[in-house]
Amino acid sequence: MAGWFNVAPVIEFLPGQSRLMEVDNVMVAVFNLEGEYHAIEDACTHDGAPMLGCGLEPEQIIDGEEIICPRHGARFCIKTGAALTPPAFEATYKFPTRVEDGMVQVTDDRWD
Repeated sequence: MAGWFNVAPVIEFLPGQSRLMEVDNVMVAVFNLEGEYHAIEDACTHDGAPMLGCGLEPEQIIDGEEIICPRHGARFCIKTGAALTPPAFEATYKFPTRVEDGMVQVTDDRWD
């Protein structure tokens, strides 16, 4: 089983904020949506481009519960990873998150 990786203390990861981190050699975008934590692979399934890691400010590519790929405009649901608009048709991977001892954590369970 994969281990859990610390993202940030709950008190430092406020609603509306996001974090980008590497988990098992994969870039993961972690979001606090109104006190719920969600994590998706930071790669557009259309062409593999980074989304949160693209260099733009998060407010330029996050629209409510959606993240917008800055290259071609595909939208993904932050809560599920689902592709919502073309040119992407496949979901990006959604990672499990949890809060343990006041720390937001994420794991990569794809190989378990």
